[in-house]
Amino acid sequence: TLIKHDLVDTFWLMIYPVTLGSGKKLFADGTIPASFKMTESIVGSSGVIVVNYERAGGIKTGSVSAD
Repeated sequence: TLIKHDLVDTFWLMIYPVTLGSGKKLFADGTIPASFKMTESIVGSSGVIVVNYERAGGIKTGSVSAD
């Protein structure tokens, strides 16, 4: 796929306000790690979110904890 060969620099995603509980993964096993930044977002009247992410360089890791 394009992602597996590191050929994607932009994603347009549509996020729907539903929970299905099962289904296909957004990214398959073996996907090359990459970071993206949000560059645009639109929220429709039905609650659907359309968002654009563009490549943002290397991965920055950290930790998250509950205080």
